[in-house]
Amino acid sequence: MADDLKILLVSPDLLSTSRLAALARPLPARMETLRSLDDEPRDGPFDLVLLDLQSLPGDAAVIVARAVKLVERQADATGRGAKLVAFGPHVHKERLADAVSAGADAAVSRGELLGSFPGLVKRWLGEDPTGGDGARIRGG
Repeated sequence: MADDLKILLVSPDLLSTSRLAALARPLPARMETLRSLDDEPRDGPFDLVLLDLQSLPGDAAVIVARAVKLVERQADATGRGAKLVAFGPHVHKERLADAVSAGADAAVSRGELLGSFPGLVKRWLGEDPTGGDGARIRGG
């Protein structure tokens, strides 16, 4: 378990959180969920931070800016960055584009995230997220 990926999911939506947690287990990955960016994560450092733009209230740029600060605090404290990925409904193309403009590493539709989760994680973190020898990939 020590070599599992660590994913932070920021979403108050119970359906999304349970579906993504189930998709993360076989990677293997451990997922912590924050219901709001007002909360602080208990675990970490994280390899990947996922933001649910549909369920989090407010402007996408503000949501992403707050998440970027969370990732920066982690990097400052541990020397380890995380990829920041926003997701939401495919019909909210402008909101997804705003997330990338505000600093997210990527933005995808909810359907793409749920339908292609293992492949997307590999793309975002590299083909072998543990670096082949169990060492975590750093930076981000």
